[in-house]
Amino acid sequence: MRLLFFALILILNFSSVFAQRGVPEVREDVPLDSIRLSDPAILADEETQTYYMTGTGGLLWESKDLRTWTGPFKVAETDPESWMGPDPMIWAAELHQYQGKYYYFATFTNRDVVIDTVKGNTIHRRASHVLGSDKPDGPYLPMEDDIYLPPDLPTLDGTFWVDKDGKPYMIYCEEWLINWNGTMEKIELKPDLSGSVGEGEVLFRASDSPWSRELDEDGNSIPNKVTDGPWLFETQTGKLGMLWTSWVHSDYVQGVAYSESGTLEGPWVHQEEPITPPNFGHGMLFRTFEGKLLMSVHSHKSENGRYIRIPHLFEVDDSQDRIVVTGPYQP
Repeated sequence: MRLLFFALILILNFSSVFAQRGVPEVREDVPLDSIRLSDPAILADEETQTYYMTGTGGLLWESKDLRTWTGPFKVAETDPESWMGPDPMIWAAELHQYQGKYYYFATFTNRDVVIDTVKGNTIHRRASHVLGSDKPDGPYLPMEDDIYLPPDLPTLDGTFWVDKDGKPYMIYCEEWLINWNGTMEKIELKPDLSGSVGEGEVLFRASDSPWSRELDEDGNSIPNKVTDGPWLFETQTGKLGMLWTSWVHSDYVQGVAYSESGTLEGPWVHQEEPITPPNFGHGMLFRTFEGKLLMSVHSHKSENGRYIRIPHLFEVDDSQDRIVVTGPYQP
């Protein structure tokens, strides 16, 4: 009885903390286009026959059919004594299953710590990091290493890939705010993903892309600075590719790069044109339980001075060396 009492107190305190942080009430039967979510990433979990969708904000949605969703649930638990502080911002979360466990790759920002100021921009402590769980719906908890990436660099949008060498890696962006030419990088992870090994290595830079463009002060079109949202995949022919997002002037879009070597080492060759319509980006790929390949992205528009982001699903053909988005998915 005493253990039950303490457990109840912990649950009430836990709920109170989340309520203070403004976590919305759980809703049922919510259509996908009624959800407001940046960077949507979906895990199709075979064991539970459930789709789990997460993204920016540290919240989780669940669905059995991709049509209606239940949520949001708070699933990420961080250490308030760590570099993240007591209430970090959480961006671009993804769920990955690996060797019988589940992992939460996300970008955490401590707004109380400033690591640099570059060209008038204040840069807060921000980094890609990994939490772990035994279940797809969490809770996701800190693991062995407090720091995966250098504390003096802002990094974001970490994702997961096991390369041809059999080793696990995190692929992430070094934010353009620090270098004004964002990079896509990789770092090896420990076998249980509880930390990183060695140092990061640049795969490509924003300026390498032929499609991501911006206008300079004189109105000239120049390479864009932004690298966002990497996602690794293999086509049915074994071609290694990477989705990633940037801008074409004022349009937020997603492109694809392919590795000539078939490994993370590259070299990475970029498609000439974006793969998604204007203002759809930060995507990932997953297969439905029926075997259909889908791309999850969010639409991106400004409404009354605020960005509105809504999850969307597209069907994808990966039967050849290059993926093709064939149209919107209708569950």
